[in-house]
Amino acid sequence: MKLWTGQTVSELGSVVTRTAVPLLALLVLGAGPFQMALLVVSASLAVLLVGLFAGVLVDRVRRRPLLIWADAIRAVLLFSIPAAYLAGALHIEQLYLVVFLEGCLGALFDSGYPAYVPTLIGVERVVEGNSKLATSASLAEIGGPGLGGGLVQLIGAPLAIVVDATSFVVSAISLVLIRSPEPARPPRTTATPIRREIVEGLRLVSRHPVLVPLTLRSIMAHLAGSFYGVLYTIYLIQELHLNPILLGLVISAGGVGSLVGSLFASRLIGRFGLGPTLIWTATGASIIGVLTPLAGGPLFLATLMVFLPQLLGDGLQTIEEVAELSLIQGMVPDQILGRVNATLEFFSHGIAYPIGALSAAAVAGLIGVRGGIAIGWAGMAVSILLLVLSPLPRVRRPSDVGRLEP
Repeated sequence: MKLWTGQTVSELGSVVTRTAVPLLALLVLGAGPFQMALLVVSASLAVLLVGLFAGVLVDRVRRRPLLIWADAIRAVLLFSIPAAYLAGALHIEQLYLVVFLEGCLGALFDSGYPAYVPTLIGVERVVEGNSKLATSASLAEIGGPGLGGGLVQLIGAPLAIVVDATSFVVSAISLVLIRSPEPARPPRTTATPIRREIVEGLRLVSRHPVLVPLTLRSIMAHLAGSFYGVLYTIYLIQELHLNPILLGLVISAGGVGSLVGSLFASRLIGRFGLGPTLIWTATGASIIGVLTPLAGGPLFLATLMVFLPQLLGDGLQTIEEVAELSLIQGMVPDQILGRVNATLEFFSHGIAYPIGALSAAAVAGLIGVRGGIAIGWAGMAVSILLLVLSPLPRVRRPSDVGRLEP
């Protein structure tokens, strides 16, 4: 409950910042597509540089202290943005630096967090636990964008980021208050070089019949999804002429859908199995998602056409994410779970996402922002074929493919 409470608050703050930082760059600092792409690249470069090392560290030491320090330092970094703004010294370069350092700590947190949850509640309850944690993210998606858009309009984007900084403090405190003992890491009988452990994690992922298609699909989906990360705010504000409050409301619709999805995730997974649920929800999200690049016409119609993919698509994607994470946690032993998580993050957020972000900026300059959004949707749709052609349609539970042996 402490972990769940802290993450609910932290997710709310993070969604506010996810809304406020692009608006800060766009409206306050006058950023264009290239500068917006550099913001995405800054975060992804952090994963590229430290992601695999983070996985090794997570497998070597207790996870909870790492999570606490990651939250605490991220709070300090984010507080520096409004402080610089109030001092009249805020520049786009500071945003790049803060986003990069926050990304380094986020890579550590994102490797440790999925590895910590099974030790806290048990592997047999990860679907239930992941569904509840997805509910937190969904609630944040409901309130965060609207709150973020409203705060940006009322007090400005720099001061809105204070909400996220404070949320990291709350998350760190909630982790400190957890008294359930975390098992000690297995004793190390030999001094294995970090490089060898990184290679071991890469090798374990590359030889597994389910992790390979999941990784390849994640690479392709993040490559295409980065087009949305770079261009979506520009698309809604400059192409469709939504104001910041409407932008926040559209993104909040995704939170409503995600909330419903998180409530039904464990039930659907129990009924249809992990693999089929993952594939069919991804397919449904792709079908409704085609409305986004097609959006246009009067403001109400354009808003509705981007509202529906957020509402329905995000709900389906939440179920997909719960199924994928639960499958990985069920297949991968605790002693290598950190490296497997880090490997997946390394390829998706560290390599694919920055390449896609720079490509998105170039494509938008050639064929326009709408064309870039269309390419992003098409790439994510095609990536589902990698799942359909894998063993996943026949995988109902982790035992259908067996545990990954270190």
